[in-house]
Amino acid sequence: MSFERFPRRETTIMLGLAVAYLLWTSLVVGIRTDHFVFLGLCLTLFFTTGTTRKVFLSLAFFGIYWVIYDAMRVLPNYEVNPVHVQEPYEIEKALFGFEYLGQRVTPNEYFAVNTHPVADVLSGLFYLCWVPVPMAFALWLFFKDKRTLLDFSLSFLLVNLFGFLLYYAYPAAAPWYVELHGFEENFKIPGNEAGLANFDRILGVKLFNGMYAKNANVFAAIPSLHSAYPLVTLYFGVKMRLRLASLVFLVILLGIWWAAVYSRHHYIIDVILGAACAVATILVYEKLILRTRVNGWMGKYADIIR
Repeated sequence: MSFERFPRRETTIMLGLAVAYLLWTSLVVGIRTDHFVFLGLCLTLFFTTGTTRKVFLSLAFFGIYWVIYDAMRVLPNYEVNPVHVQEPYEIEKALFGFEYLGQRVTPNEYFAVNTHPVADVLSGLFYLCWVPVPMAFALWLFFKDKRTLLDFSLSFLLVNLFGFLLYYAYPAAAPWYVELHGFEENFKIPGNEAGLANFDRILGVKLFNGMYAKNANVFAAIPSLHSAYPLVTLYFGVKMRLRLASLVFLVILLGIWWAAVYSRHHYIIDVILGAACAVATILVYEKLILRTRVNGWMGKYADIIR
């Protein structure tokens, strides 16, 4: 399908969505600078050339993910269900705790007092890969296999939806929260970079500090979606028989899983449940997307962006 430079019907729809997004963020979410950046990027991709318009349509599921995630600010999960602070900690200690200096500690408590500058930098670098690597893979797929790109981006959206459902079903505090606030509930605190603050300090930046200060949901430790994304990415790399890329994805996956615990952002049980979300997504992809009418709809959508 070839695009006119400014097709009337698509232009009207896009501008209508842009206005709706501005109204939504202004009146409900609370508009911020990053909303303008996101909207500006979408409009630029849509209106610049036919190729950039196809890039926008190809990555639409990633955009939907962002809008849904941002909307979670409107109804925090702690207003839907009780927050679990002590229970995840006790489960972690029972399953993965060990003796250290005469008392039983969790891996997070061990890493809180046993850090190394090299590990601090590596953990930060790995943690920065959680979205950029899937996005880079998606852009590569745009030029190589647009149908797989749509399947991958839809799977990315699905794994987030599974994770968001668990966030609301079981609001949970991260290890750093217990470290700083104990088992008391405090709904007014911002997010915290925890062990990743060492990365900022060593490199003289405020990267993670700025990121976590804008966190949409502090009590969203279970599951670890940081741990889910690289597993979905690895699956599609293996499926496409990309040996070198799959090896890189595997290293990044293991690095993120380790960094999640080392930085005290997640318990090991959070990582396991994040991986379970990824497995559930892969099963939905194999059993639903590839074997039902959804497959046909995705095929037609792929024809539009070719």
